[in-house]
Amino acid sequence: MASRFQAVTLVDSPSYPNSIAWSDENLIAVASGHLVTILNPALPFGPRGLISINRSEPYPIGAVKREDLASGCLLPTTLNRDPRPSVRSVSWSNLGMAPNSGCFLAVCTTEGRVKLYRPPFCDFCAEWIEVLDLTDRLYDYLASISFEDPDIPPSEISNEPVTNHGYVDDPTDSVSVKEQKCRKVNNFVVRNAGLDSCDQISHGPSPSPELEGQGPSKGRCTKSGGRKSSHQIVPATRGRGRSAKKPPEVCSLPLITADQYASRSAMLSSLVVAWSPLLKLSSRICGAPAINSSICFSLLAVGSKSGKISFWRINVPEYYSIEQSLAPTRVELIGILKAHSSWVTAISCALLASDSSTPQVLLATGSSDGSVRIWIGQGEEFLKSPEVNNAPFYPLKEIINIYAVPVSVLSLMPTQSLHKMLLAVGRTSGAIEVWMGDTSVKTFNKAGPYDAHDQVVTGLAWAFDGCFLYSCSQDNFVRSWSLHGSSLSEMPIPSSSPGLRSVSDMPDMFISCLGLVVSPSNLAVAMVRSFDVNQLDHMYEARLQKAAVEFFWIGGHQKDILSNTSLEFDIEPLPGFTEKELVYWESNILWSLKQYEHWDKPLVIWDIVAALLAFKWSAPDYVDHVLVKWLSSSFVDVNVERSIGKVLPHVCKSFCKAASRQLHLLNIICRQVILPELKADELNSNLLNFTVDNPNFAQDKQHKLWMDLLSRSEKELRERLVGFSLSAYRSFASNSATTSSEPGYWYPFGMAQMEQWVANNNHQVHDQLKVVATEIKTCKRSRCIELAEEDKEQCSYCSAPVPFESPEFGVCRGMESNGSSGQKHKLARCAVTMQVCPITPLWLCKCCQRWISKLAPESLFKMPQQYCLDYKFSPEPSSIKVASKPQCPFCGILLQRSQPEFLLSPLPV
Repeated sequence: MASRFQAVTLVDSPSYPNSIAWSDENLIAVASGHLVTILNPALPFGPRGLISINRSEPYPIGAVKREDLASGCLLPTTLNRDPRPSVRSVSWSNLGMAPNSGCFLAVCTTEGRVKLYRPPFCDFCAEWIEVLDLTDRLYDYLASISFEDPDIPPSEISNEPVTNHGYVDDPTDSVSVKEQKCRKVNNFVVRNAGLDSCDQISHGPSPSPELEGQGPSKGRCTKSGGRKSSHQIVPATRGRGRSAKKPPEVCSLPLITADQYASRSAMLSSLVVAWSPLLKLSSRICGAPAINSSICFSLLAVGSKSGKISFWRINVPEYYSIEQSLAPTRVELIGILKAHSSWVTAISCALLASDSSTPQVLLATGSSDGSVRIWIGQGEEFLKSPEVNNAPFYPLKEIINIYAVPVSVLSLMPTQSLHKMLLAVGRTSGAIEVWMGDTSVKTFNKAGPYDAHDQVVTGLAWAFDGCFLYSCSQDNFVRSWSLHGSSLSEMPIPSSSPGLRSVSDMPDMFISCLGLVVSPSNLAVAMVRSFDVNQLDHMYEARLQKAAVEFFWIGGHQKDILSNTSLEFDIEPLPGFTEKELVYWESNILWSLKQYEHWDKPLVIWDIVAALLAFKWSAPDYVDHVLVKWLSSSFVDVNVERSIGKVLPHVCKSFCKAASRQLHLLNIICRQVILPELKADELNSNLLNFTVDNPNFAQDKQHKLWMDLLSRSEKELRERLVGFSLSAYRSFASNSATTSSEPGYWYPFGMAQMEQWVANNNHQVHDQLKVVATEIKTCKRSRCIELAEEDKEQCSYCSAPVPFESPEFGVCRGMESNGSSGQKHKLARCAVTMQVCPITPLWLCKCCQRWISKLAPESLFKMPQQYCLDYKFSPEPSSIKVASKPQCPFCGILLQRSQPEFLLSPLPV
């Protein structure tokens, strides 16, 4: 039996499949009851983020006659009595969609509503901030076309008086007083609210919001397009007593049949949400002006009970900010696809690996009728003028289940081979099946079905590029499957766990598993399980412990078929590990590190760092062995002896040929794995003038070698940043470019500080950088160019001058008072421009703890291998702008705004 290495409890239990999601910035969202709980896996017992789902006002979709209320199609709505909506589906966007360059979280509720939330990076609260209600926009569109019903044009309104014969005690039961003043209706008004699943459907007059501990919801007139929730049937006017008679009133809503109401309700009742990967199209393809090098956006697919899927194009913000709560984000409905004839219960999206010049999006959809369909869409089609009824997706394959067993979950995985894909299908019967397809020739082969579970399959997740599939079910079992050729074989989850933590206070009385997800580096899996509350202590445990999120290591899986070879060095046996398991761990860690050498993959290596640290505590020689292998394959071209002392000097010599992403990985490993006991500020100061012969640091010779490696790596990255900035400034000056920066674009600031840094390190920097710095000085003298910033900086606190002595910090001279110098202030310098940081909200790197006021250019993070130090990579003419990137120039991880310790913040490392 596998052992979890950490676990945390939840105050409410999930109710639907796929109740857990892992973001690209290392946050976990769990749909638990009426809450979405957001955790940091690096600090599972630390602060949490919350999204609380409250009731919303219904949509005014039409009025039906009293005699139609007993129709079969209206019974699910009429019987619905859910006191509070729950969370049905959650999905994270890619990195870069939120205003702070983080992730959006899409949430679908049992009312059928879909909303987007962002992290409260500038709000200093635990509750996440609602950004957009997509169901509101969908209602506006459907209302404009009369819900696709040609029999009722938008102008046709039922004005016939209808006598109301329904009486209840509370006239404000479900309709706010303001809303009653806006529309006087004397028959039962049908308004759209999300229907629940067939086993949880109920309805009727809803309790007053005040009874739920909430204030009255904001209502508005029908004429102004008001609405707030999904479908309900609510008496709009009510009387007290038998003799109360009121004159007939006029209904302002269209009179529709029961079938029309059910159809409209299904259109607005969303069931599942899924984000597509980030799509980037060049200006040449999308026809954008030349000033924009590319257009980035993502698609959000929303499946409904009508069998239709609405697609929303959400553009990346024009610029990123940690000061403004609202950043310009464009959202557009680009199509509605009739995917199935019944409920859409599962959606999965992926980016297809192909030789096409434009990105291709794969879409898999599953339905309650048992059918599965695979679709493909071309990137440029998503930018054309939208014809909403013609969604830009085309069918590739339809999978029919002869027994009509509903689909519960889907997991789509594109392989590294061109045009190849894997699709895992989980059904309510407990069966899973895998489809392997080649989209270029539209051929699909099936593996399975396999009777994997006894109850509903609630989670599927691929790992290691499709080598392994993990499944979980309502029967409380989690299984691991290995894909070989066209067959699946069950594999036990590795029982060995490095650095096992004590979780003895966690009760092990689970009744079901409602979802699982694989970590960004594929070394760990997280799953959410519900407790059997009948077996818990009702006084203490059962009140606050309804479910738990468990974490398991999966790095010990055999990904490749290895020969019977042994480790190349002798170490003491590790408790609980066989020699083969250590070989598997080594292979998987190296595979994970290799994946991050691609600059476009978000640098989130928390699980790699955690695994290496866990092994380091018990077997430091093993960690050295793994790192030597990685360094040798990534940096060293010649064969050297496999030891730290022999490899590190060769690595230093190859830095000028290494890609920026490789140097970022090396810096993180040095700081977080090799030197974790040193504080970041202390380490940054020591690196400035570090030499191997320095007797004041690290008595251990091996630590000195790693310190020297880190110092040289960061110096190489700083040289690239300075060289890029100086060369770009020279290019802008020679082309008479605009000397002012624009939001979202980078401009070379801090020229005076960079010139001074080159002069201070004249004996260490490359000759090419000295030449560029000399040219900048000559250019300024000959053209009398004034820099945007002052050469002499002033203290933000006392206005005293701040000389440039270090790129990490500055110390002001202090204001003289009564013949004596005043207090001196130590000021942080921007890691990008080397200027003194202003007293405004700053970006922070959580790895090296450096502050940044001006973002670095995106080109800095794309520098490939065999990079040549001639500094000719700067922007040519001013017509091409360089986008800024909120990433640390030394670590490559996402920057963020510093938060108090009692608030949630992501930790990529």
